[in-house]
Amino acid sequence: MNKKKNVAIIGTVGVPACYGGFETLAEQLISNNAGSHSITVYCSGKKYPKAKRMSTYKGAKLLYLPLEANGIQSIFYDTLSIIHALFFSEVLLVLGVSGAWFFPFIRLLTNKKIIVSIDGIEWKRDKWNRLAKWYLWWAEKMAVRYSHLDISDNESIQDYTAMRYGTLSNIIEYGADHASKVKIARSDIKTYPFLAKPYAFKVCRIEPENNIHMVLDAFAKLSEYHLVIVGNWKNSDYGIELRKRFSNYKNINLLDPIYDQTQLDLLRSNCFLYLHGHSAGGTNPSLVEAMYLGLPILSFGVSYNRTTTGHKAFYFETSEEIQNVIRSTRLTAFKEQGKSMKTIADNRYTWEIVSAKYNFLVKKALEIETKKSIEPSVKSLNENSLRNIELNHLTQQNLFFQNSAS
Repeated sequence: MNKKKNVAIIGTVGVPACYGGFETLAEQLISNNAGSHSITVYCSGKKYPKAKRMSTYKGAKLLYLPLEANGIQSIFYDTLSIIHALFFSEVLLVLGVSGAWFFPFIRLLTNKKIIVSIDGIEWKRDKWNRLAKWYLWWAEKMAVRYSHLDISDNESIQDYTAMRYGTLSNIIEYGADHASKVKIARSDIKTYPFLAKPYAFKVCRIEPENNIHMVLDAFAKLSEYHLVIVGNWKNSDYGIELRKRFSNYKNINLLDPIYDQTQLDLLRSNCFLYLHGHSAGGTNPSLVEAMYLGLPILSFGVSYNRTTTGHKAFYFETSEEIQNVIRSTRLTAFKEQGKSMKTIADNRYTWEIVSAKYNFLVKKALEIETKKSIEPSVKSLNENSLRNIELNHLTQQNLFFQNSAS
């Protein structure tokens, strides 16, 4: 009988998952492991007080580090996790590129296998300053070049890595079937009076890249339509200013983060329209969860979101387009589109499928030594041609300093 291989999951805040795509991914990989591997998950001791810590969770071993898992500390958090995991794990599943500076040393000095999920094009996110963008831009290169296998969560990200690095990334999206529809009870309406009438909904981190300002500007002019947004409004000047500016509109509710899954599902599963403003990255967890719930989607029209939704959602790029879609679309058309979103999610975004793909990559990583290089045909296309087929993000990989200066 073959001995189970030790797999370390690195780069999450930890489990049990509280809030976040990587954390939910880690928990679902544990839940769907079925004894295939011995899993260890690194957790942030800053987020899990000693009284709430567990040595094991659903069969996985938990190890806590006294560091934050996000922001600048993520470099040290991921690096320390990687160094510790080298002593016992055959496979390192690294979620994110913060610790990728250490990958060349792993390849040079050990026979450990590295699987990395690059988590979209992280360096393009507006929340990072110029120095952070530069590091993430460089770390992404290290992650793809020195890992045995890398993961893209979206076909558009796979195109990007092929164009920039000449390697074929493995596409594994996020699952969404942990989300469920919740019926409205009378007591819920007392807590959230807006549940009694049709409303649009959005949940996200309150950052410029999520285009919250654009959505709020639109609904400030759509007084007959109600909007609910859940997010971390207090975490940045951007969020504080938006809340101050729009909190007095009677048709707009700006709620603080909701960490209870049932409460979150209650609010989003009963909206008439889900708004997704994410403009950077790949397959966004909140978007696929909304799709799995069968919600009509009005999404920011970048290639990642169009790919995720199978080009069948409604799309916007301006505040005016949001207004036009909502005013010109019948409720029946929204409902039909929601059915299309549900069909796509059922076929692509379930944790059973996602977990099976990760398990396959672990086995594959144990058998390979080097990546295969490719020369994508898209490299022969000029900038205008790429833009015409909605791959214009591929023209920007050599414009780092221009992009990060803004």
